[in-house]
Amino acid sequence: MPRLPAHRALLACTMIAAGAAHASAQNLTIGIGGSPTSLDPHFYNASPNISLTQHMFDRLVETDAQARLRPMLAESWRAVEPTVWEFRLRAGVKWHDGRDLSADDVAFTIERVPTVRNSPGSFAGLIRAITRVEVVDPLTIRFHTVAPHPLLPVELASIQVISRHAGTGAETEQYNAGTAAIGTGPYRLVSYRSGDRTEFARNDAYWGGAQPWARVSYRFVANDASRTAALLAGDVDVIDQVPSTDLARLRREPRVSLFEIQGLRLIYMIPDYSRTENPLWVTDNNGQALPRNPFQDVRVRRAMSVAIDRAALAERVMEGTARPTGQWLPPGSFGYNPDVPVPAYDPDGARRLLAEAGFPQGFRITASCPNDRYPNDARTCQAVAQMWTRIGVRTEVQALPWATYSARTSRQEFNMRMGGWGSVTGEASYMLVNIFGTYDRERRRGASNSSRFSNAALDTLTEQAAATLDDERREAMLRDAVRMVTVEHQAMIPLFQLVNFWATRRGLTYEARMDERTTAMSVRPAN
Repeated sequence: MPRLPAHRALLACTMIAAGAAHASAQNLTIGIGGSPTSLDPHFYNASPNISLTQHMFDRLVETDAQARLRPMLAESWRAVEPTVWEFRLRAGVKWHDGRDLSADDVAFTIERVPTVRNSPGSFAGLIRAITRVEVVDPLTIRFHTVAPHPLLPVELASIQVISRHAGTGAETEQYNAGTAAIGTGPYRLVSYRSGDRTEFARNDAYWGGAQPWARVSYRFVANDASRTAALLAGDVDVIDQVPSTDLARLRREPRVSLFEIQGLRLIYMIPDYSRTENPLWVTDNNGQALPRNPFQDVRVRRAMSVAIDRAALAERVMEGTARPTGQWLPPGSFGYNPDVPVPAYDPDGARRLLAEAGFPQGFRITASCPNDRYPNDARTCQAVAQMWTRIGVRTEVQALPWATYSARTSRQEFNMRMGGWGSVTGEASYMLVNIFGTYDRERRRGASNSSRFSNAALDTLTEQAAATLDDERREAMLRDAVRMVTVEHQAMIPLFQLVNFWATRRGLTYEARMDERTTAMSVRPAN
């Protein structure tokens, strides 16, 4: 960004000072780059929604900044039998309206999760193992599973608990209106304007202790330059998704502090598997519709993968804020497969694969992506499109606002699209179940599988791993599953893993999180 003129620089300094006074009055303003779509904590399993709603709603257990499990509403949990998990709730936890939290509220939560209507990405996959919920007493609840399920506590860390008395009969509209948005969390809802901002007030009776911020304004600022400008002007105190183009400048800025951590989110491209014939957004070079979907052929998918120069994406497009990858977890994570390398850039090999698949002259496609969800999402899509065009797959880009894009994705309206998945459980099965598990609403599998990829052998291996108590054996199975997805079937085309950045005005600290969630609870005065 250009240097500010002297009179504007003076104004910016004045506004920073005003921002400091604003924060010293215990008010906090956060500018986010991803658009939340609802206050319903079970509507959409997407990071912006979860970040927003967890200000109001707690979980039985939570994950800390390094994705490690911690007690929350449940003070303890244990497997009382191989297929029975027991959770003991904290005593004295109150809902925002003063009523007591009980095990019955937790049972109601589990009942509701798979019933939410029109969800573009359900949480149902996280409770798929639960066959029966048993309320033992007001502070004790048991979850019965059909087979041993060691990951249940980790999976429940993503399920926000709602009350039966406020949630009975409530649909997503009632949560968005605020009438059902009554939680046990550290903040109470003041107002919600979709696509703009949410205002919170501190819950002084919070069981975990009152937060330092009396009021929180949580604002959606889609434009990268505008988020940085808002921080420098003192209009906001914290921003996430720090633009890569501004990082060098902000590192030199004495009024700003930066915080970063290796994230758990993969950015990838994935084709549509729901159509074998008459694919959408795919034609021959003359613009005539193709009779068959070329992406049903693994050779075409491999060609599209090796046509991408991931190092160039990470260095030039992402400007060092991402790391090339051939799988979905960073090294050291549970299930990371060291034998799955970053695919080598090989455009000549890509052309040979296309010819073998019957497309020596290539074809035309439209690649779809969001333009306000992930850092540099539209720029990344444009760069990938240029690489594909060079091997003969002439690619146009369709970039859309997240609210529109996510809804259309869930309806399989794109043929090749960009995806982003954060494995907040810190292990491989989260993506296996939700993204690559065969879509099955009744079995609560493939809840976010909008591509409709399906492989029975992979489903079986995933289920076997989930029921394996021995960590070493379970990780070996997960590594095999990673290889199946990324090497044998090339079910998706991994691009890179994000490094998460936040910037705050000087005088604040931010606890950088691997799960990329942006919350007021992670912000503290530096002193």
